[in-house]
Amino acid sequence: MKRNIVITGGAGFIGSHVVRLFVNRYPEYNIINLDKLTYAGNLANLKDVEDEPNYKFVKMDICDFEAFYQLMQDEKIDGIIHLAAESHVDRSIKDPFTFAKTNVMGTLSLLQAAKLYWESLPEKYEGKRFYHISTDEVYGALKMNHPEGIEPPFKTVASSEGHKAYGDEFFYETTKYNPHSPYSAAKASSDHFVRAYHDTYGMPTIVTNCSNNYGPYQFPEKLIPLFINNIRHRKPLPVYGKGENVRDWLYVEDHARAIDVIFHEVPQQFYLN
Repeated sequence: MKRNIVITGGAGFIGSHVVRLFVNRYPEYNIINLDKLTYAGNLANLKDVEDEPNYKFVKMDICDFEAFYQLMQDEKIDGIIHLAAESHVDRSIKDPFTFAKTNVMGTLSLLQAAKLYWESLPEKYEGKRFYHISTDEVYGALKMNHPEGIEPPFKTVASSEGHKAYGDEFFYETTKYNPHSPYSAAKASSDHFVRAYHDTYGMPTIVTNCSNNYGPYQFPEKLIPLFINNIRHRKPLPVYGKGENVRDWLYVEDHARAIDVIFHEVPQQFYLN
């Protein structure tokens, strides 16, 4: 089955892995990598697929509604995988307006363009999909009431075999939103708009909220590459707070494979962590 899919933020860290996977796995698809190429976007991440016949790069700001609406029509887009976002918490504290514009208004621009185009077609929303990738930071932070770590067997459900638990709870799809930074507040707002477009207009949507990613092509401001680079250059390591924070990590290629499965197999209006 031929599909025409836009992947926003495709020159970024996670996006480039998703683009590569889709280009290589689905030669019958047309994959359009849409990216503004801000400081975190790098087309060198995709040198290995840039000449593939089913790949196209379009430089565009997701906030440019008219341009994206025209792209939807020109390329007959039937699927959107939305990864483009401002994502660094420290930057959001210094410049919350940019995060609100890109993460909220940019997402709204994509949603409205998709709505207008898909509703103009005879089949309407049939066979269409808007997949919004978000963050677990919209939920806030879990309480660490076992800083020493609980060894197996656990008396808490907040762990898995072979790993220590540090609290009594997980984040679930039903967890109340509780953002604490301009970044997470902007992502929470974009999640709500995606949900609203499903509930109001019947748009087939999916939202996933993932934990921290790591792996190849990650921008060096992020924790793991920052620590590695600082260690290599004998610079101090910036430990936040008291150094007691616990983070969950997801390897970026595992995340890309999960996005593939979710895009193709999960029913519409689904919310996954």
